[in-house]
Amino acid sequence: MFHAGGLFVVGLLGLHVTGNSLLNWAGWLLFAGILFFSGSLYILSLTKISVLGAITPIGGVLFLAGWVLIGIASLKWL
Repeated sequence: MFHAGGLFVVGLLGLHVTGNSLLNWAGWLLFAGILFFSGSLYILSLTKISVLGAITPIGGVLFLAGWVLIGIASLKWL
């Protein structure tokens, strides 16, 4: 839920800051984090394939990287 809000933050910042590749990367990292983190948990719960549990932390790292890039881009905007 919070990371989807982060995608909205990227969109709103993108309206004010044009040509910032950090925001572009942040949006894609948050999107990939949602797919890896939530997707692996959904598939894990539906299929009981336990190896998918190892993919979940990758999504968490992608979330963290996305939020760090949002922070850096917003600091550059100030």
